[in-house]
Amino acid sequence: MNRISLLLPERERFGGQRLSEDIGRRLGRAERSVEAGDQAARVFDILPRGWPVAAVSRQRDVGDGAHGAWLRADPAYVRPDINGARLLAYGDALALSERDSAALLPALRPLFGDAGFPLDAPVPTRWYLSLPRETRLPRFASPEQALGEDMFQHLPGGEGEGSEGRRWRALLSEAQVVLHNHPHNAQRIAAGLAPINSLWFWGAGVLPDHVRTAYAQVLSDDEALTAFGAQAGIAVGALPKQWTASEGEGEALFDLRAARDLTPLQRDWLEPIARALDAGALERVTLAFADGERFELARSQRWRFWRKPLRSLLD
Repeated sequence: MNRISLLLPERERFGGQRLSEDIGRRLGRAERSVEAGDQAARVFDILPRGWPVAAVSRQRDVGDGAHGAWLRADPAYVRPDINGARLLAYGDALALSERDSAALLPALRPLFGDAGFPLDAPVPTRWYLSLPRETRLPRFASPEQALGEDMFQHLPGGEGEGSEGRRWRALLSEAQVVLHNHPHNAQRIAAGLAPINSLWFWGAGVLPDHVRTAYAQVLSDDEALTAFGAQAGIAVGALPKQWTASEGEGEALFDLRAARDLTPLQRDWLEPIARALDAGALERVTLAFADGERFELARSQRWRFWRKPLRSLLD
């Protein structure tokens, strides 16, 4: 029989939204535990340890990820405000095309080339800097961490972060000047599109020697998660709109970290999964929340009459 796992956002995202009577009862009877560490990184066993998204996605895009180190320099849109500048969009959210890459990259390449970091974009939404393997780098935040926030709070080069951080902050400032003055952005604005007025550096590292996972397939709209899945040699695909019983052996992982509303999450995922558990089509279901809370559901738990149901995920 099949097993499935759902990656979910932190429980606080759903606030006090009420669980349905059935789902609340099942979660109250489930096995609960707490896991430490980064949620997505727990999906894979990676050696050397880390989360080198740039090298792994580069390997998937081009096949040369083993050649040195890599850093993502993804196109981004930031909006200045009274306190600094906010990262509002990057990558896929910018409706990018090869025309955008062809227009902007020639203006940026001399800046990064002079620094010893060739820039290219095999995919319009994913731009890469090629680095010597021994390059010392500061710590870069993922764009998901900074989205909607003051970008300067997430940039390297602050107090106590050393000369490497200041160097990359300076490179970003020069790139922003180049992009701000580029006529292609005026064309994008005229077409009703957000300008590409910044880059986001993230995902630095070299291609791992070892990527393994207990899952047989990963279904996600997160290209980083599916890139690591491809590197591990498992089946990967886009996240479906709702759960339906599927054939196949081994455990499947569904990435629902983008969920915001408990009602469709219960209707499209938790309730049909619960019915499959009752019918014996599923052996076990794991709900793994970003805050570390973990629920394990099994058919045999229906006999735990003494356990109180949950009213919300925060109970």
